[in-house]
Formats: sequence, C-alpha cells, structure tokens
Amino acid sequence: MTSTQRLPASLTPLDVALAALLRGLEPVKAIALPLREALGCVTAEMPPLKAIPAHEVAAADGFALRARDLVGASSYTPLPLVNAPVWVEAGDRIPVGCDCVVDADAVEQAGSITQVLAEAIPGQGVRRVGGEIAEGFATAPGVRFRPLDGLVAQAAGLEEIWVRRPRVRIVNIPATAGESALLVRESASAAGADVVAVDATSRDAAAIAETLDTTSGDLLITVGGSGVGRSDATIAALAQCGEVVAHGIALQPGHTTAIGRIRHTPVIALSGVPDRALGAWWSLALPVLDRLSGRQLRQTLTLPLARKIASSVGIAEIVLLARDGDAWMPLAVGDLPLQAVARADAWLAVPGGSEGFAAGTPVGAYMLRE
Repeated sequence: MTSTQRLPASLTPLDVALAALLRGLEPVKAIALPLREALGCVTAEMPPLKAIPAHEVAAADGFALRARDLVGASSYTPLPLVNAPVWVEAGDRIPVGCDCVVDADAVEQAGSITQVLAEAIPGQGVRRVGGEIAEGFATAPGVRFRPLDGLVAQAAGLEEIWVRRPRVRIVNIPATAGESALLVRESASAAGADVVAVDATSRDAAAIAETLDTTSGDLLITVGGSGVGRSDATIAALAQCGEVVAHGIALQPGHTTAIGRIRHTPVIALSGVPDRALGAWWSLALPVLDRLSGRQLRQTLTLPLARKIASSVGIAEIVLLARDGDAWMPLAVGDLPLQAVARADAWLAVPGGSEGFAAGTPVGAYMLRE
C-alpha cells in the first residue's frame, strides 16, 4: 500500500465484515435444470436412485452360458454343448439360466456341433444388478455438478438435476477498468451463479443509485467507484437506495471495498482495480455465494511454506501461492501483480491478527486451478 492512496476513514476487520454479510442469509430455492445447463452449479438434495443396471447384463460381446456346464473344458479337451449358446452384445440382458459370458474364440462351432474350449466362473463377463449405480445411491448435495456427475445422471435416465443457482447481478461503473468487471463476471459464472451484468449510465450517484434500485438478484456486486476520490460515487449511491454497513475493509488488496444491503439483498462494492477486486471477491463474495448456493466448505490443500510470509498486523493480506513440489512458494503478499495472478495455483488470507507464517509452516490454501 503506498502512502498516496486515500483510505476510508476507518477499516472494518475482514471477519466482522464477512459475518455482517452472512447474517440471516439462507440458501436460495433449489431449481431443476437440464444436465448440461446444471454443469458447474451446486447440487441440492436428490431422491435416491434405482439400481443400474436393473438386471444382469453382458459386460462384453460373447456367448452367454452357465459356468457349471463348462467345468473341465479346455483346448485339449473341448466340451461339446447340448444346446447352441446365445450370442449377446455388451449391454444385452443375460438370458435366464446363464451366469457368464465367454469370448467368441472360446467357442468353436462346426456345423451342428458346438464346443467350448475354456472354463468360466459365475459372473465372468457379466455386470451385476447395481454394478453401475447401487440401489439408493444419491448425488451428494452441496457440491459442484461436474461432467462426471452428468455421466452418472445420464446413466440413471435423468434429464434434469436439482441445483441451487444464486442470481448474481453485476453493476459496472463507467470509466473504470473494464477487465475487472469481466473478471468478476467470469468468476461468478464459474462458481455456478446465474450472472447478469449491466452498466450504470454514468458515474454520478443518482445514475448509479437508479441502476442499483432497479436491479434485482440474490447478490448485487458493483465494480468501480468504491474509493474516496472526487469521482467515486458508488458508496453515496448505495446509501441513497439501501444501507452501507461498512466502507473500508482491513484487507489488502481490497481496502476500499464496501458492503451493504438493498432491502434484503447483500451488496458488495468492489474496486475497479483488478487485484483489489480479486482480493475482495475471494474473501467476501465467494463465501456469500457459498452460503446462497448451499455449498459445503471449499476444499483446501495443505502444504508447508517454502519461504516465510511476512504480514502487517491489523490487516488481512491476500497471498498468492505456486506449488513447488510438496511445498507452497509465496508469489505475492498484499500487492498482487497480474503476472503473479496468472502464475498462482492457490491463495490464502493471512488473518489481521497474524504477523505471517514461518518457512515450513503447513498452510491450507484455496485452489485457483481445478
């Protein structure tokens, strides 16, 4: 932080600001979406599935037989069959009385005579009932719906999946860095939100307030104009149509962030500067989205630090990390150059009450890459 940067009159601790945002917030109502549209969204409760397959089927192409009828069969002592075997394709239902499928080269047919050249065991080449999906299996709630989950849903014959998809509305303030708004929009979409971005007609408080007042969603985010400069009017606009809970967060980068509410909708006012927007997005907006979507705790990866992290007491600082073998290598602390953002594998926030972490300290970091 440079000495020329103007700060809000006071800074609210990050944990206090986050608690204020989350207070009274409940997960949004679950909706049913087509499988493709649900990808990336957070799953809701689903009824248990029926067993797949519902009956025994062939796991491969071959002849359906009964294993006990093949005892002693080999290439040296072919075993003649009384009845011609039934040929099945992978996925076909196993005929009644059969319990195995043998390869085509294990059966020799010459005219009306059929001989088996190998033994088999019960279940060989057969997919049992529930072999793909066990009876009663249910998609776990509170996790991202991935393409692999879609494969399971398709196998179960589902066309829709129940998810929680918060509506995030992004208001971009003109004459600010447009890449920040785009970054926030893409990040919100990646988190499984239904995202709509709009532009305020101008930077003055009245125009911004009008846009805020006519924009509805489960989470409202503004990008730009959150500072204390002469042309920064976002906070004044929020005060006109809602409530400013806190302006100035003890967070680096992201100290000019503000939080508030318009009616019952939480509002987060982000800086138009990319690293400041990212710092507040990770530490404030993502936890709100997790609460709204009912997502379970985000997974962290814990590794020892390859180098110490020094942090200022009283300010929560965002740290970018790159994985270096079995350790975390700090790339940037507090000030996040775009080059470091592009290289980072994960991030963590050093609490405001900490001076940092010594080299070798195990730390849990949130992954930026799948």
